[in-house]
Amino acid sequence: MKDLKYLISYTIPATAVIGLLLRGNWSFLTPAVAFILVPVLELLLPVNAKNLTKSQSESKAVNRFFDLLLYLNIPIVFGILVWFFLVYSSEMLSTPEITGLLISTGIVVGSNGINVAHELGHRKGQWEKTLGKLLLLPALYMHFYVEHNFGHHQHAATPADPASAKYNQSVYSFWFTSMTRQYIKAWRIQSQLLKRAGQSYFSIYNDMLWYTVIQVGYLAAIFFVFGKATVLIALAVALIAAILLESINYIEHYGLRRNKTASGRYERVTEIHSWNSNHVLGRVMLYELTRHSDHHYKAHKKYQVLEYHAVSPEMPYGYPTSMVISLIPPLWFSIMNKRIPEEMKS
Repeated sequence: MKDLKYLISYTIPATAVIGLLLRGNWSFLTPAVAFILVPVLELLLPVNAKNLTKSQSESKAVNRFFDLLLYLNIPIVFGILVWFFLVYSSEMLSTPEITGLLISTGIVVGSNGINVAHELGHRKGQWEKTLGKLLLLPALYMHFYVEHNFGHHQHAATPADPASAKYNQSVYSFWFTSMTRQYIKAWRIQSQLLKRAGQSYFSIYNDMLWYTVIQVGYLAAIFFVFGKATVLIALAVALIAAILLESINYIEHYGLRRNKTASGRYERVTEIHSWNSNHVLGRVMLYELTRHSDHHYKAHKKYQVLEYHAVSPEMPYGYPTSMVISLIPPLWFSIMNKRIPEEMKS
């Protein structure tokens, strides 16, 4: 029964559905829950740093229930997305209703789309990776698969990584630098992968070209089915989802840096190069993403068996709360800067 706690991960889609059904002020239910109610509850609920036993971990690692929870996000995310497009294109909505439903849908695409895509993208099965790429489509962020898996996990906590925020860098600056640099780097990585495989840049093996075609096709389909105005809405949804992702990227590695060894190379990524959080609500809502230290330590480890390491830098608040705090840079710096080891500050 304890495993049913992960059903809480569907809270955000559920609030978006309520907004689509009731409209009016209910249109803002999703952002209110995600960034007001959840942070308040995280302050009140206990922190759980307990790890599974070896036998529990082995059992849960092969339990298909945890995989099913991920797969269900595909019809949920696309269902809410299409529903919103249909409502927007065929009904008279007030400006506040459009705003609220737009933000809500963007949050769903970010939390239950990109976040789940991240988990599936690390799986060994090709079909699960494909499902992950599909969930990146509404955010127009399919390049994330290339950059994250072949770039970020190699260069995390170094200046070479666009997704590792620098010491004293604001989240607003990070949104711009991370989005632009990740996209450019994804093309560079793809070029390197093709070169190693002896393939032409303009071959069918260039995934970045395919992602571009698929994403343009996605927007074209929206244009033909829902109209030109809905394309702008789809772009806005994608931007909100991307900002949500980059806000998470920001707090995951903020200020942490790997040291160079005598050979001039960076030390390997360990449990000390990502911010960890054991706040229970954020953990289950984000499929244990908040145990990010262990994820970088063992990237292919499934979310339900991620562990806490005592040496990992611990956030004073959960991830949802930390995202809200990061929007106020002076407050964020005053809380986090003193927790960064002096030798890592750069």
